[in-house]
Amino acid sequence: MVIPDRIALVFSALKGVPATRFFEIAELTGYKREQLAEVFDTSLKTFQRYEREKKSLNPQDSEKVLKIMALFQTGESVFGTADSFRRWMDKPAYGLGNQIPFDLLHTSGGIDLVMDEVTRIEYGDLA
Repeated sequence: MVIPDRIALVFSALKGVPATRFFEIAELTGYKREQLAEVFDTSLKTFQRYEREKKSLNPQDSEKVLKIMALFQTGESVFGTADSFRRWMDKPAYGLGNQIPFDLLHTSGGIDLVMDEVTRIEYGDLA
């Protein structure tokens, strides 16, 4: 699922995305479900219950899911493979003040910073 622009992303987030999207980003990113649940400050059991009950995520978590999906789709495109991008995500990045990109996924703004850095890398601005 690719969101065409930021406006569409916000409107989709406001409506709430199905809880199943959380499990889709686990597949897409290759991270353990428990690791990703920490990014949302929610337990994996809660996500599993939401999925069973066919619930949608709240707007904040929906926005995070959509942004993380977009980030990893872009990252895979820029780095060539999901594994290469994940390796980059797990090491301190110079362009992010030597922070580990994955650790910045806890906030929407942090996801934006990582996306900005990936975009700089894509356009040859060494990071």
